[in-house]
Amino acid sequence: MADLIGANGQRESFRVVGKANLPGKLSYAMAAGIAKFGIDYTFPGMLHAKFLRSPYANARITRLDTSRARAIPGVADILTWEDEDVKALVSHGESFGPRRPWLDNLADFEGQETAVIVVAEDEDICDAALRALDIEWEILPAYTDLHKSREEEAYVLRPDVLDPPSFGGGGGAVNPPKRGNVSYSDVVSGDVDAGFREADHIVEYSLYMPPFASHMPNPSGSVAWWEDDAYFGEGKSLHIEGAVRERRAIAQMYGMPLDKTVQEGLFMGGKYCDWGLRKSQEITPLLARRTGRPVRCVNTREETFDFIMKERFMHLKLGFTNEGMITAIDDFSIADGGSQGSSSFGTTGDQTMGCYNSFKCKNIRQHMEIVDSNRGLMYVSGQHCPFNWDIGTAAIYLISEKLDRDPIDIARLNLHGPDSKDDDRNVPSFDACLDAGRRLMNWKPHRAGQLRLPDGRLHGASFRYQMCPRHSFSGYDSKLEYKNGRVHMPTQGPVFGVFAVECNAMVVAEELGLEYDDVDIDFNYREKFTPVGGGSDGTTASAWVTKECANLLKRKLLEAAAEEADAPPPMFFFGAPPEPSPFKGLSPDELDLEDGAVIVKADPSKRQPLSAAVTRDVTAHFSGRPPTALWAQGMGLKLDTMNTAYCEVAVDEETGEVEILRFGVVADPGKVMRPTSLESQIDQVMYFSQGCQLLEDYVYDPKTGVRLNNNMIDYKKPGLLDVPVVEREFLETRAGNAAYGANGISHSLANTHLVIIAIHNAIGAWVDPPATPDKVLRALGKA
Repeated sequence: MADLIGANGQRESFRVVGKANLPGKLSYAMAAGIAKFGIDYTFPGMLHAKFLRSPYANARITRLDTSRARAIPGVADILTWEDEDVKALVSHGESFGPRRPWLDNLADFEGQETAVIVVAEDEDICDAALRALDIEWEILPAYTDLHKSREEEAYVLRPDVLDPPSFGGGGGAVNPPKRGNVSYSDVVSGDVDAGFREADHIVEYSLYMPPFASHMPNPSGSVAWWEDDAYFGEGKSLHIEGAVRERRAIAQMYGMPLDKTVQEGLFMGGKYCDWGLRKSQEITPLLARRTGRPVRCVNTREETFDFIMKERFMHLKLGFTNEGMITAIDDFSIADGGSQGSSSFGTTGDQTMGCYNSFKCKNIRQHMEIVDSNRGLMYVSGQHCPFNWDIGTAAIYLISEKLDRDPIDIARLNLHGPDSKDDDRNVPSFDACLDAGRRLMNWKPHRAGQLRLPDGRLHGASFRYQMCPRHSFSGYDSKLEYKNGRVHMPTQGPVFGVFAVECNAMVVAEELGLEYDDVDIDFNYREKFTPVGGGSDGTTASAWVTKECANLLKRKLLEAAAEEADAPPPMFFFGAPPEPSPFKGLSPDELDLEDGAVIVKADPSKRQPLSAAVTRDVTAHFSGRPPTALWAQGMGLKLDTMNTAYCEVAVDEETGEVEILRFGVVADPGKVMRPTSLESQIDQVMYFSQGCQLLEDYVYDPKTGVRLNNNMIDYKKPGLLDVPVVEREFLETRAGNAAYGANGISHSLANTHLVIIAIHNAIGAWVDPPATPDKVLRALGKA
């Protein structure tokens, strides 16, 4: 598809969109360290709040006495789960599954906020009050081992929660009822048994995906206060800094009109594509209202090691022909359901968004067991999109190994055409990516264990493809203003790591014949426009809406220029009067905008600076969304823009050390909107792809369920010296249907097994991630 509906969707020449090295509006503030996040706000007379956090992985408070804590000087307030104010709290942030009380006396993972909130003059007094609480705990059985939790005789962690997590999984089928700690989600299509009968070869293999984090650069927290402010109307106004994305969820939580909920700070510290509200970001308005003073509540670094992806065990039975065509897939997964309230992004979401939708094969059985555990909580931020994609990448690799074929050829053979699984045509974007990728990487595949480098280390290579998604279900309210001779693009913020605002300003400049610096980005929390919704969505879908708005503004500006030429507004001047307008007697259709000036189409030499041609204020509004993306029409059952990734590793047989020699990416986002954003996003996803495959894992005490490495020393992430340069090449097929035919990349390049498959190609054995040297040596039979 392409941008066939929007204004100038087929534009061929670009002056601003796609231009490299255009700075972010707020980049200097972040780079210089002067940006203020929620945890950076302080106020005179401010109080501090802390939650009681469970020292146990599964426990219930059976008795609580707060009298000693209340007697400590400096303690301003203590709330418990039994307070009516707390009982009335209902979170309006995005969440999945049955709702628990906002706070209760049950903790189902170590470190969970439980039962008590202390408010005091400083954080040390909060800590002293928490230590002074007289508590009796009923310690319950806890499971951080999924295999033990799924055993029939296992203690049932959540007997009242009967429904499995749902994110489109199940395909309309009736799933078996939950048994013990295990929910079931099944998706079946075609005739799987017949597909295996057609196969010339059948292979079975298992893969493991460890849980991993994407720590917050600025731990979550908030500061809130209430005040009478005539500017905001009669009655108290709620001010809060540090909420996620926008203030709407907080306003709804406290029954406040949006106009009286103030969040002026521009910066939000959060994980990659983080939608989840933490309790520290929700509680401060209540505490401030009770105490009559500003209240600050923040998480520590130790308290921010939430999952971005949860643990999974995967087993695949695969049938294929001598030519390499997949005929049947039987997918069995054991997925960590996490603690109650975890996002189902990491479980059932795979069953409608996984790699199998892009295969020609129709005979597919997916059986997933979702196991309750006490390992921790995954907020609505775990996006390795789609999440189980790399079990398909491994399938393509193993077929190529069995048949001694190039995995790229196997992938091309099995990918269906643009329109359906019955479409035998090639996908043009995919072919373009593969051709460019072969050149970029000097791609020469080899059998596992068959190539040594000159230094004696074993060489391995891997390949992977993905769709380029776009979340076209997001709508946007765009407004553009022309004031005092300048074009303004107002937006509410806050900034949460997606640089879509800048891209939208580039589109405005493109459509109005301006330069990027000619468009003023005005951050104002009262504005509706906020280009959120994911990296690709925030850039390309919102830019489509902004493009429509920019063309409305352009029309209005040309109409104003024509009107003012025929009836100049009254003005005072000294000296000679201004030259008559060159547009007198012309219609708006005879005019255009170019290089910051209004011009006559028939004679571009007749021009006038925009600020001189239009002296009145002009405003344009456009609300809507672009046409539905193919990706959203079946999550891979239709294909347009694609991307490919490549990895080369060297493995030292003596030490078990793995070095990533090269990362390569050839991506077709349809149209490159802002190169700096696209390059940074690719660097980021390859960075945390490297981390989860070579370094990152959670370690639990098997007896207590306590996490042992929730700090930046023991939890290893790649450092600057570990990260290879990502070699990139971008294509522009204009095959997407957002702004100018863009789709974007989003997090689709993030992967869990690209490096692992390259290691297998080097040594001929699977190593479960993280592929630490000891595991590599064990796989080689040397440890």
